[in-house]
Amino acid sequence: EQGHSIGLLGLNGSGKSTLANIIAGASALTDGKLEIHGNVSMTAVSGGVTPLLTGRENIVQKCLLLGLSRKEIDALMPDIIEFSELGDVIDQQVKTYSSGMRAKLGFAISINIDPDIMVIDEALSVGDPTFTDKCLQRMKAFRDENKTIVFVSHALPQVRDFCDCALWLEGGYMRAIGNCDDVTKEYSQFISWFNQLSSKEQKEYKENIRKKQLGEKK
Repeated sequence: EQGHSIGLLGLNGSGKSTLANIIAGASALTDGKLEIHGNVSMTAVSGGVTPLLTGRENIVQKCLLLGLSRKEIDALMPDIIEFSELGDVIDQQVKTYSSGMRAKLGFAISINIDPDIMVIDEALSVGDPTFTDKCLQRMKAFRDENKTIVFVSHALPQVRDFCDCALWLEGGYMRAIGNCDDVTKEYSQFISWFNQLSSKEQKEYKENIRKKQLGEKK
């Protein structure tokens, strides 16, 4: 709902990033229906910036794609660069950046263009703790402005601290949804059990989920 934050949980390959990309408009639906009320901005640890462009050029590109004018981009540029903490590195090609620096750039762009809905896909899993804390504080202020956040993360303490509700995905299906504390507690117990399995047993578990998914589709 508007003004709420939802955490997306699940093992790697469960569908979290796919759902995040669909919400953000980066991937198309193959079935079903999606309604979005407002503009969406996405920050992902695995993408969102173009490696061959400089940081500054990436800011311009992403803002233009979101419909901002050059005048609006020029006005936002100092705040985005300051928040990113990249300094003079902003004029180097992004391919020279570390994963943490890329995440800083992507988050700084997303939070400063003031979208109605913000999708964050593991973007706070890299980088230094000080920057992560700064991002979380800005996200809380963003939510207090009645904006919506979709937060993909394996960091359960962050999800509990930040999200109103949580959605647990397994094999592309919804296994649980509801109060954040309840769902994260159930998911934490599952992870403890899953981590005790051998590599072979973990692989078999995921394969069984995949077979179940294919069977239900048929």
